[in-house]
Amino acid sequence: MKSQAQVPTAKRIAGDTGRPVLIRLANTLPPHVWFCVSAVFHYLGPAFAVLLFAQVGVLGMAWLRIATAALIFAPLTRPWTVFARVDRSARLLLLAFGACLAVMNCAFYLALDRLPISLVAAIEFVGTIGVALVGLRSRRNFAALGIAVAGTLLLIDIKWSSDPVGLFWAFLNGALFVGYIVIGHRVAQTGIGIAGLGTAMAIAFLVVLPIGFSEALPAFLAPQLLIAAIGVGVCSSVIPYICDQLAMARLPRASFALMLSLLPLTATLIGVIVLRQVPSLTDCLGIALVVAGVAMHKPARA
Repeated sequence: MKSQAQVPTAKRIAGDTGRPVLIRLANTLPPHVWFCVSAVFHYLGPAFAVLLFAQVGVLGMAWLRIATAALIFAPLTRPWTVFARVDRSARLLLLAFGACLAVMNCAFYLALDRLPISLVAAIEFVGTIGVALVGLRSRRNFAALGIAVAGTLLLIDIKWSSDPVGLFWAFLNGALFVGYIVIGHRVAQTGIGIAGLGTAMAIAFLVVLPIGFSEALPAFLAPQLLIAAIGVGVCSSVIPYICDQLAMARLPRASFALMLSLLPLTATLIGVIVLRQVPSLTDCLGIALVVAGVAMHKPARA
C-alpha cells in the first residue's frame, strides 16, 4: 500500500481540498452540463457589471469581481498551502494562470465599457481558431478562420474609427482568453483542479490589488452596491470558472473548443435581455459567421 508521501503532490492536494459532494456531482453529471452552466454565467455576470459601471469604475468592478472570487476560494482551497506544496513547474503554471486571469478580466471590462457585449464575445473567440492553425494546419481550419474573420470584420466595420481603444481592449481580452483555455486545460489535467483555480485567483487578486482598489472604494460605502458587486463576482468568476474546470478535466481540448461556438450566441442573447443591446441584421450575420467558424474549426488534441 502506498504511503501518502508516494502519492503525487497534485493528486494529494486535490484530495485534501476537494469537497466530496462536489466530486460526486462532478462525476455524475456529463461534462457538457457543466459547460452549459458556464456558458450562461460567463456573460450574465459581466452584463450586470455593465449596469454598475456608473456607480463603480470599470477597473473597480474588475477588482471587486476578482476579490470576491479570491475570498470565496481561499477558505475552500487554501491557496497558500497549495502553492507551497506543488513543484516548481506547477508554481510557474499557477503564476501564469493567475496573471492571465487578472489582465484578462480588466481588459474584458474595459472593452465592455465601450463596445456591445456581442462584439466583445465574437472577438474573444476568433483567437481560438488561430491557435488551431498553429497546432493543426488544414484546409478546414483555414476556411474556418476565414469565415470567423469575415464575421468579425462585419461586426467591427463601423467601429474602427469610432472606438479603436475599445477594440484594442477587446482584442487583448481575446488573446488572453486563448491563454486562459490553454493554461486552464493544463491546470485541470495536472489533477490540482479547483485547488489550482483558487490559487490562481489569489494570485490574480494580488496582481489587480494596486490597479482597481481606488475605483472600488465607493462600493464599500454603499451596502446595496457592495452586495450587487459581490453577486457579479460570484456569477462572473466563481460559477463559470469552477464549471470550466469540471468540464475541462473530462473533455478533450478539441471538444471543449468546439463547444465554445455557443458562447458568442449566449452573449448576444444576454445582451438583448439584460442590456437591451439589440443587434442589427448585419451584426446578426457577423455573429452567425463567427459561430460557424468556431464550430467548424478542428483544434489539435492535447
